[in-house]
Amino acid sequence: MSLHVIVGAGATGSAAARLLADSGEQVRLVTRRGIGPVHPRIECVAADATDTARLVELATGAAVLFNCAMPPYDRWPAEFPPLASALLATAERTGSDYAMLGNTYGYGPVDGHVTEGLPMAPTSRKGTVRSQMWLDARAAHTAGRVRVTEVRANDYVGAGAYSPFTLMVGAQVLAGAPVSYPGDLDAPHSWSYTGDVARTLVAAARHDESWGRAWHVPSVSEASVRELATRLAEAADAPTPQLHHMTLQELQDIGRTDSVMAEFPEMLYLYDRPNILDASSTAKTLDVTPSLLGDVLAEMAAEHAPVR
Repeated sequence: MSLHVIVGAGATGSAAARLLADSGEQVRLVTRRGIGPVHPRIECVAADATDTARLVELATGAAVLFNCAMPPYDRWPAEFPPLASALLATAERTGSDYAMLGNTYGYGPVDGHVTEGLPMAPTSRKGTVRSQMWLDARAAHTAGRVRVTEVRANDYVGAGAYSPFTLMVGAQVLAGAPVSYPGDLDAPHSWSYTGDVARTLVAAARHDESWGRAWHVPSVSEASVRELATRLAEAADAPTPQLHHMTLQELQDIGRTDSVMAEFPEMLYLYDRPNILDASSTAKTLDVTPSLLGDVLAEMAAEHAPVR
């Protein structure tokens, strides 16, 4: 039994903690409020993850340090850099391997399938933050100071998932309300199930070939927003979705009073064209395959089902 330290108890961090604990590992889950899944092998600890000295205390003796932390979406440029710096420094000082949960923002706009070998070429503030986090970690790996890997997911689906789809489409579909979405409703898109993201993180942390590179999460579906919304409605026995395209002006108007929505315009390139992740190397090397879409949609429908 080894100690694994996970920072962040969102849907993915919590799922990874349960996976490790269920397999017999000891997990220390670090969050500001000390919350997380209830499990005999999961210890929930309240701490500020930007406090490197405290984090070193908590991670000393750990086989792997997982960065699953996620500052508020509208505060990434201010809050992500010090958080990432503290976790990287902690991994270096404790000798723990370092597994990062990332996304595809650092690639910038891509025509064609998105592969792990693409260079970092961000065109957004949030993409620049994500890119620099990886470049700093990889530089430490190249210098021999720490072993680093990153798992990159696309838009999340699943119970507890936080993404443009769950915020602007899923909740409305399950409530039987009209949907207004700022991207192409019919463009194929890769969707990452939180459980598959967690399984990829754990697999990467356990594989000798995973270090020094990134891995894509196998997509649970490559359906368009319209197709996914329709399938979700069917799973929940909800009315057929009424989907409408939200204009950029409408999105910007909402952003004037909603700081999170104000962050979406710079990321519209992810949603106004096909966005397909190539995760073939993950399936081949890490032996991770996606869950069944029907099971994921049933989970999402059950999360919002009324209590009887």
